[in-house]
Amino acid sequence: MSLHNEISGKIKEAMIKKDAVRLGVLRNLLASFMNESIAIVQKTKKPQEFLTDEEALTVVRRLVKQRKDSIDQFTKGGRADLAESEQAELAILETFLPAQMSRDAILKIATAKKAELGIIDKAKLGQFVGGLMKDLKGKADGAMVKEVAESLFA
Repeated sequence: MSLHNEISGKIKEAMIKKDAVRLGVLRNLLASFMNESIAIVQKTKKPQEFLTDEEALTVVRRLVKQRKDSIDQFTKGGRADLAESEQAELAILETFLPAQMSRDAILKIATAKKAELGIIDKAKLGQFVGGLMKDLKGKADGAMVKEVAESLFA
């Protein structure tokens, strides 16, 4: 079952359980899927077709990033109530993402990539991080990858 279909089914579950927060998040996610589908309609899809799992995960990652940014802004603004609400939504969205790599696993891959590219100075850090992100797309958090890459040149 595709992620798009799975989320459609979970909306019914949330309605039955009367879980308002989960229902709101899932409806927002489904609306984001529709928006994404419409945005790429000129390329390959018809608006009523479901997104592929890769396309759906891209949308989920975008929403997760938005929630993290909102939590950061609300915390800085002293609005703990809104930050808490966003945190609850973030927890629901993260259940749809695949497990992220640990820092040690990222470090191992980054060390191998550094040796492969032969980068010895910090001047090419951006190129190094870009190459790493291409290899680890969807498997690791970008902030963690950047942190590990910077630690290799410190």
